[in-house]
Amino acid sequence: MAGLPPLASLSQIKNTPSSLDGIPADLEEDLRAYGCKLIHQAGVLLKLKQVAVATAQILFQRFFYVSSMKQFGIGDTGMGALYLSSKLQECPVKMRDLINVFDLLFQRAAHTVSPSSHPLPDFKYSPMSYFGSTFYDLKESLVVSEMQILKRLGFNTNVVLPYGTLVNYMRLLGLTSREDAVSRAWGYLNDALQTPVYALYAVPTIISAAILLTTRHLDIPLPSTPPNCWWELFDAEWEDLWTVCGYIMRLYRERSPEERSRVVGMMGKKDVRRWLESRPNASQ
Repeated sequence: MAGLPPLASLSQIKNTPSSLDGIPADLEEDLRAYGCKLIHQAGVLLKLKQVAVATAQILFQRFFYVSSMKQFGIGDTGMGALYLSSKLQECPVKMRDLINVFDLLFQRAAHTVSPSSHPLPDFKYSPMSYFGSTFYDLKESLVVSEMQILKRLGFNTNVVLPYGTLVNYMRLLGLTSREDAVSRAWGYLNDALQTPVYALYAVPTIISAAILLTTRHLDIPLPSTPPNCWWELFDAEWEDLWTVCGYIMRLYRERSPEERSRVVGMMGKKDVRRWLESRPNASQ
């Protein structure tokens, strides 16, 4: 029988490897989210199953509680996580197809941060040569990233996805007749994959947070006064729910163009190192 999915320890949460290398918490959170967006975009282009994409995003988030973005770029790690999860979920993708898709995403990202005060021209993808260095460099990065994820996670790739449990919870709360509520809660669970919450909290807590956001935004009344609090049916604590809601809602915060460019320009470990070295206190 599969064990419970591993969660980050308190020490890992307080001092992530990236923070110990000098990466601010807000920037690390944005880089995590962007790495998961890359995984999602690649999964859509490759027409992979949702379970494979979600598994890859969770493995990606776990990885950066044991590894630093200074040592492993989010682009390479996202590519390795998706390649690994496609095999775990029995929908393996061809290595060449995966590399092609990520190369397109990397080129498109580089296009959006090109230094120019004028409106950007339309993006045009330039396919790589299969006999050039780019393909072989990406292939090596893919193989190394997959190996490092397995190694640093101790080969523990057990992932519990929330979708089936969400349906049961909504049925228990009498909300399945509200299609808007079900679809919105489902959407919050998908958005939460861009945050670290699946590496920090048990699935019932995350689902309860998605339901809480849904009922608040749609003005659906549920018993919330002690001792009759609906989330206690699912062994969830109010403080944990509120924290998970905070992670999800921060995804929707408006970013400045400078913030977006900074994140997109730090997909590789070399980019992160260059940014760290450019900081005023880099020598301290």
